[in-house]
Amino acid sequence: MKDVASIILAAGKGTRMKSKLPKVLHKVGGKAMVECVLDTVKSIGTKKNVVIVGFGSEQVKEALGSKATFVFQKEQNGTGHAVKQALPELGQFDGTIILLCGDTPLVTADTLQALLKEHEDTGAAATVLTAYMDDPTGYGRIVRDEEGRVVRIVEQKDGTSQILAIHEINTGMYAFDSKKLWPCLDQLNTNNAQGELYITDVISILVDAGQRVSAYMTKDSDESLGVNSRAQLAQAQQIIRNRKNQELMANGVTLIDPATTYVEPGVVVGRDTVLQPGTILEGNTIIGENCEIGPQTRLTNVVVGNDDIIHYTYAHDCEVRNGTDIGPYVHLRPNTIIGDKVHIGNFVEVKNSQVGEGTKFPHLSYIGDSDVGGAVNIGCGTITVNYDGKIKHRTKIGDGAFVGCNTNLVAPVSVGDYAYIGAGSTITKDVPAKALAVGRARQIVKEHWVTDDTYKKK
Repeated sequence: MKDVASIILAAGKGTRMKSKLPKVLHKVGGKAMVECVLDTVKSIGTKKNVVIVGFGSEQVKEALGSKATFVFQKEQNGTGHAVKQALPELGQFDGTIILLCGDTPLVTADTLQALLKEHEDTGAAATVLTAYMDDPTGYGRIVRDEEGRVVRIVEQKDGTSQILAIHEINTGMYAFDSKKLWPCLDQLNTNNAQGELYITDVISILVDAGQRVSAYMTKDSDESLGVNSRAQLAQAQQIIRNRKNQELMANGVTLIDPATTYVEPGVVVGRDTVLQPGTILEGNTIIGENCEIGPQTRLTNVVVGNDDIIHYTYAHDCEVRNGTDIGPYVHLRPNTIIGDKVHIGNFVEVKNSQVGEGTKFPHLSYIGDSDVGGAVNIGCGTITVNYDGKIKHRTKIGDGAFVGCNTNLVAPVSVGDYAYIGAGSTITKDVPAKALAVGRARQIVKEHWVTDDTYKKK
């Protein structure tokens, strides 16, 4: 197969989105739409990828970084004009140029591979990716001759009633012979309803010149969805979500209610894991086997082991190992590692901490910037006081320690192995191993403090 390069059109503002953000940077499946498209074309082995930018160009460049070469389209005069901007970067390229739009995040690598195969097998100058639509309104129509050969593409605004009755549509994605594309761009004109240079007119130019134009019809018309509004963005999100949910269930994951389960494409979930309603799994999250996640749980960039139960929890950029029981109403913050067989109960927050095997935080505690050993019991209302107003300090708690309820551990401070902290203590000094520390004022009781006159004044 010939070398392949790509051009991705991403210069438009997307006025129907009614957003300050460039349209192509709105996210589908956790990634900007243009990044979805770029990652897909890169996955099929393109040699070079050129992104045409315009509105919000600096934002688009920042989002994509070094993934692509950028060309700025100063004046936006149609898709044909946009493609022409790539000439300095791809004018000497000898191979196949695949053209896509940055607002079509649903196209798959399999479909692009099939498009390229059709292009190569037929020796075409251009191959159009088409789709069959029950309602083709808004899309350009594929016009074929009596023998079924593609002869031109007619945009919605330029179509007659006869042409608008056609259900085969142009997805806006093409494969071009690079050497035959560029001369056609010089022949484009603005004799159309939009007064713009259409890339679609290249098809009729090639046909008129006796060149072969092929077409490949995608098996899934959803792949052609272009996102131009918030409603279409939601539609694309739903399609992406449904694809992932079907993949998970096919691989042995139970989704109690797929309609209320939101899993991004890059997430990995092991077999025999159950996802309860309201589960949201994002980013680089990896979940092992035989877990129960949810209900109402959001995990972002979290690594979860096997045999874990996590419900009513928000966790991000952290790790949970095997056999843990977490929730409800738990917040696990970045750089936290929860060891095996740990129990974390209701209303607990853990941040930037390591927690050893078998430790228990039953309820109502804040554990921040801490190194907690194994088999530790943290009583209700325990707080690690980690911030002195300028910097954060660490708390260290040894194996088997028992921290009584309503304890403040004022960092930096260490509690030794098997030490005990009396309830209601404020600990400001290190506690040796196997010691008992009590840091509270002596109780004073004054009898008859309240007199009859006190009640009369009320």
